[in-house]
Amino acid sequence: MRILVTGRAGQLAASLAHQAVKRPEIELITLGRPELDLEQPAVAIELIKSWRPDIVVNAAAYTAVDKAEAEPHRAFAVNRDGAAAAARAAAQLDVPFVHISTDYVFNGRKPTPYVELDETGPLNVYGRSKLEGERAVLAAHPRALILRTSWVFSPFGSNFLKTMLKVGAERRALRVVSDQLGNPTSALDLAATILEIAPALHGKPGGLYHLTGEGSTSWHGFASFIFQESAKRGGPAPALEAIASADYKAAAIRPANSRLDCTAFGSRFGVKLRPWTEAAAETVEGCLSSQRATGKF
Repeated sequence: MRILVTGRAGQLAASLAHQAVKRPEIELITLGRPELDLEQPAVAIELIKSWRPDIVVNAAAYTAVDKAEAEPHRAFAVNRDGAAAAARAAAQLDVPFVHISTDYVFNGRKPTPYVELDETGPLNVYGRSKLEGERAVLAAHPRALILRTSWVFSPFGSNFLKTMLKVGAERRALRVVSDQLGNPTSALDLAATILEIAPALHGKPGGLYHLTGEGSTSWHGFASFIFQESAKRGGPAPALEAIASADYKAAAIRPANSRLDCTAFGSRFGVKLRPWTEAAAETVEGCLSSQRATGKF
């Protein structure tokens, strides 16, 4: 089975490549810039079609949440128009299309975790571009599978966990927001699940589902856990100060609650991701081992 993944430089694509090694029945192709640029939709469609994949996974995205406020044209070009182009290519090939979306499509005012049918209302450009991307993908490929996930971390690329370890090694104290809640999610676990369900997608309807690590926390709680695990292994463990979102100057507003309810995905596919704490502890250990071997996280 040939699976084509867009967004080669991202942590999900790297995680898919890592997990695919364990599955010899899968031929994984990762594409990214310069040959695949979702800001050039027509070229992207033809390139994807030329590989004749059995499944397309769109892991490419413009994810610079604050920068998107100043570059809305680029955020929408990739997250809406580029995503739609990739979906159109899969539709023309008549193959399944898996698209990754985000918890930031919600406004965060609901006191409990969001389900798929809850009203959306993104607070920032990034969230709006991803929500419009969901709609554009389904218009281009009505049987697409859209997976909303959140707070993704892994040993690859740039993410909160790796940033905390790096900055924590340089500073004695850190201030971290404590009034935003979400579900930390391992990109490796997300990737393994996508590869597991992929064969069952052929000829079946897709739909919109939530898929995150089990359990929730705040950014401060996430950081506290990271440094707790780091300290156990002789890594950095700076003092942490909990602060309010209002005290952290950022260009984009984030939702106070972006927890996602993943019950529907589990009911359909019989799969759920493990607790985020288990995955995060494993990732901290891996990052510290890498840092000791290479000198960098």
